[in-house]
Amino acid sequence: MLEEAEEWLARRSWDAADRSPAQLLHAKRAAGAAGSVSVVLPALNEEATVGTIVETLRRDLMDDLPLIDELMVVDSGSTDRTSEVAAAAGAKVVHRDEILPRVPAVPGKGEVLWRSLLATSGEIVCFVDADLRDFDSRFVSGILGPLLTEPGVQMVKAMYDRPLGDNPSGAREGGRVTELVARPLLNLHWPLLAGVVQPLGGEYAARRSLLEQLPFPVGYGVELGMLIDTLNLAGLDALGQVDVGVRKHRHQDGQALGRMATAIMRTAQSRLPGTVMPIRLGLTQFERTDAGGFRPLTHPINAEERPPMATIPEYAARRAA
Repeated sequence: MLEEAEEWLARRSWDAADRSPAQLLHAKRAAGAAGSVSVVLPALNEEATVGTIVETLRRDLMDDLPLIDELMVVDSGSTDRTSEVAAAAGAKVVHRDEILPRVPAVPGKGEVLWRSLLATSGEIVCFVDADLRDFDSRFVSGILGPLLTEPGVQMVKAMYDRPLGDNPSGAREGGRVTELVARPLLNLHWPLLAGVVQPLGGEYAARRSLLEQLPFPVGYGVELGMLIDTLNLAGLDALGQVDVGVRKHRHQDGQALGRMATAIMRTAQSRLPGTVMPIRLGLTQFERTDAGGFRPLTHPINAEERPPMATIPEYAARRAA
């Protein structure tokens, strides 16, 4: 590891328990408007888990400890009861297509996160995946801590163990795309980021003043792209990470992970100097047929990126107002 990365790892890594609730609340109040917090859960068919996450955040970080000012679920086209469950649990629910309707929406997590900047008002925006099980509110309070107490920090990633399934022997086997794709890419091309434990993790918080300057890959490349772009725009010390324990969520099969890996690799390659990549590409995978042999299936990989939200007239007008 580069000396700079090793020093960053020691200097910009914390534990969720390092800051007491009283410290967090005092820092938030002292910050005034700059300490306002919006939490966004991007959701697609997550009725089984989204309600518990919302209920936990409302109870712990709105009622008991008022750190969160706005709790929003952005539904990206669910066909189950995600919206109803989230609303009943106490979240404000907004549908992706209702935000910036003049721009046709495309599928993808990054698309939802990008649009959420126009729908929310907090000066600190925290993203949380909606498929987490056994959710603990320190996933949010932990990553808010450095943003409320360290003026130089602009983005904070959660770090955690990722069990693979419920088998105790798989305690550290989750995060397969991280270990096989993202971490090698960062170590090879952006070694200053080698100390980031969970570069693809969906739980992170950032200052709006940073997020509005970043392009957003519309798909699975959004987390890696934002990490690299933050390094380039604001420097390594603008990043921090907080240990929040254990993250349990739904795991995808190998072919789905292959499609995810392709989007992430494309996002990384597009940020290498002198590289020109197609916006749309396909990944060919194979399945065994009943008659024997293999059938090729080519899946489209949308590598489009949305421009920085600060360049969108509707956003600029809302911020001015």
